[in-house]
Amino acid sequence: MAGVNDAVDHLREKTAGLDDAAFISTVLGHFQGRICFASSFGAEDQVLAHLLWSVDQTLPILTLDTGRLPQETYDVMDATRARFGRPIRVLFPDAEAVEAMVREKGLNLFYASIENRKACCDVRKVRPLRRELAKYQAWITGMRRSQSSTRSGLHRVEYDDANDMVKINPLIDWTREAVWAYLKEHDLPYNVLHDRGFPSIGCLPCTRAISAGEDERAGRWWWEQPGQRECGIHVQDGRMARTRQGPARDAASAEGRDTVHG
Repeated sequence: MAGVNDAVDHLREKTAGLDDAAFISTVLGHFQGRICFASSFGAEDQVLAHLLWSVDQTLPILTLDTGRLPQETYDVMDATRARFGRPIRVLFPDAEAVEAMVREKGLNLFYASIENRKACCDVRKVRPLRRELAKYQAWITGMRRSQSSTRSGLHRVEYDDANDMVKINPLIDWTREAVWAYLKEHDLPYNVLHDRGFPSIGCLPCTRAISAGEDERAGRWWWEQPGQRECGIHVQDGRMARTRQGPARDAASAEGRDTVHG
C-alpha cells in the first residue's frame, strides 16, 4: 500500500496544474504500458477514448459484458471499434459463478435486496474486472464529480484501495455540458440511449431514464437510496474506495475547473 500511496503523491506533484491534454500525456508516459482504460461506452468514456488514443494508440481499452447489457451498448462498442480501428478487450464473468448465482437466487435477484444486487454486480462486473486489472499498475476511468453524491469527493489522481493501484480520473472536473460539447465537436459515436433520457447506462434491468432535476446516476438501481448506487467496482467495504488528499492536490481540482480545455 505504501508504494502505491507514494506513487499517487508523486504523480499528483508531477501533474499539478496541467491542462487535460498535458495531464493525459504525462500520465500515459509515466506508466508506459502499465496502464489501461476501463470503458462502459458512456458519453464520458467516448470522450476519453478519443483523448487517450490521440496520445497512445496502443493503450488497452477494456470493457465488461455482463450478459445483461442493452443492445444499444453493443452497437456503440462496434461503432467505436470501427471509428478508431483499435481492438477492445471484452471481459466476461465466470460462467459457473453466474450459473450458481442464478440457480440459487433467480435471474432477477437484484430487485429482492441490496445484498442480492451487490452479489450480482460482484459476479458479473467486479470479479472479471479485478482479474484483468491485476495485470496493471494503474487504470483510467471516466468518472466525474458532478455525476452523483457518491462521486463528489473524487480527484484526478487517487489511491484505489479496492484494487491496490493508482486510479486516474481525467474528466473529474468536466461538466455534462462540456462532455457533450466535445462529443459533438469531434463527431464521436455514442450510445443512442443518451438521447432517450439515459445519462448513465449499465445493465438493462438496472437502468432507467431519469426525470428533470434528478442527478445523472439516478437511473441506476433507482429503487435504492442514492448513497448506495455503486456497483462495487469503485467501492471498498461499502464506501467509495479511499482516496488520499496529499499536499500536491492538483490545481485544477482545487480551482473547481469545469471547462473542457482549460
